[in-house]
Amino acid sequence: IYLAALLGNGLIITAVACDHRLHNPMYFFLLNLSVLDLGSISTTLPKAMANSLWDNRAISYQGCAAQLFMLVFLVVAEYYLLTVMAYDRYVAICKPLHCRTLLGSRVCVHMAAAAWGSGFLYAVLHTANTFSLPLCRGNALDQFFCEIPQILKLSCSDSYLREVGLLVVSSCFVLGCLVFLVVSYVQIFRAVLRIPSEQGRHKAFSMCLPHLAVVSLFLGTGIFAYPKPPSISSPVLNMVVSFLYSVVPPAVNPLIYSMRNQELRDAL
Repeated sequence: IYLAALLGNGLIITAVACDHRLHNPMYFFLLNLSVLDLGSISTTLPKAMANSLWDNRAISYQGCAAQLFMLVFLVVAEYYLLTVMAYDRYVAICKPLHCRTLLGSRVCVHMAAAAWGSGFLYAVLHTANTFSLPLCRGNALDQFFCEIPQILKLSCSDSYLREVGLLVVSSCFVLGCLVFLVVSYVQIFRAVLRIPSEQGRHKAFSMCLPHLAVVSLFLGTGIFAYPKPPSISSPVLNMVVSFLYSVVPPAVNPLIYSMRNQELRDAL
């Protein structure tokens, strides 16, 4: 799976960077998405594979902090980037005559930088809060990588409420992006259904469906990973679900985009 993710995302990055026909906003954001996918899967899986091969389940305190920082940074940046990509699809379909004005090269760079910057800010805040807590319930995580809920379980201090509060505030921003995604696609589908020709509708849908599939996979695995009732929560189930949201999207995303995109297939 890891090699497939490396190959698929690496090919997309190379194709977009080298083929001048793909130098437009949609593929610029796709290149950023592939870089984020490569980073997120490389943050967790190589260490897990090394631990499995060498029968060693240990990670240093500093290594755990670094892994948590990188994972939060890349996952949050990817979520914001997917939201930006929804805006890109909205402009391309609903306001095609204003595309160059609304999605110029400078605007695209600024939006991508905002996604990366938001991920970095979230990672700094969450990592600093999480690792400022005293850990007095052992040092064993029921997980194959370091994540916030597992570390909070080891804390016996009331100060963990500070991190919970930060997570609640973050959830509000996540919900805001979700609302933006839904509203964007409602407008997109309304515009597509008004296109008179069947060929035009098919082309518009082919532009949107890969992104919609990637968003659904990203949100579906992430939502299923965390808001679970305690009655169905178990170490084995948590590990399986965490594997799904941390490994499957980066490996499957290149396949989703290449299957539905003739320009990208030609470049590859």
